[in-house]
Parts: sequence; structure tokens; C-alpha cells
Amino acid sequence: MFDDLEAQEKAQTNAKERAKLEARIEREDLVWLMSGKKGRRVVKRILDRSGVFRLSFNTNAMQMAFNEGMRNEGLALTAKLMSFCPAQYAEMITENQDAT
Repeated sequence: MFDDLEAQEKAQTNAKERAKLEARIEREDLVWLMSGKKGRRVVKRILDRSGVFRLSFNTNAMQMAFNEGMRNEGLALTAKLMSFCPAQYAEMITENQDAT
């Protein structure tokens, strides 16, 4: 089993193909979500709750660690949005400024 290099290579190839497919689907899903005003509102609420737009500092170390974890997820989403659909990200920010 461990000496079957051909099977191992095939498994690695399959895993790479699955990863590419999942990445493509994620990109398409985010582009679709950001294509409409309702989707952009949903994303903005997620980013707001994650703490992307505020400091995560807290005098309680455990709370600060939690805040940083939430913020990290929000930053990862922001990076994907900036990569996949920067114009819609800017539109989301502009729409939010108009609402306040």
C-alpha cells in the first residue's frame, strides 16, 4: 500500500483537482452574492460582526483572542472579496456610507 507510488500520485492529483474545483466554486459563489444589493448587505453585516472595522483589543486576554479569531475570519473574507470582486466591494462600502 505505501509502496504503490502510482496510487499515491493519483490520490494527490485528485486532491489537487478537488481543491481547484472548491476554490472556483467559492469564487463564483462570492461573486454571485456580491452581485446584488441584498447580498452586499449580508456580507457587510458579516464583516461588521467579525470586527474587521474595529480594534479587537480587550483587557481580558481570552476575549481578545476570541475577537482576533473573529477578525481574522473577516479579514480572510475581505481579502477574497478584494481579489474576486473589488468593484462590488467598493460599491458595498459606498452603499453603507449612504445609509448612515
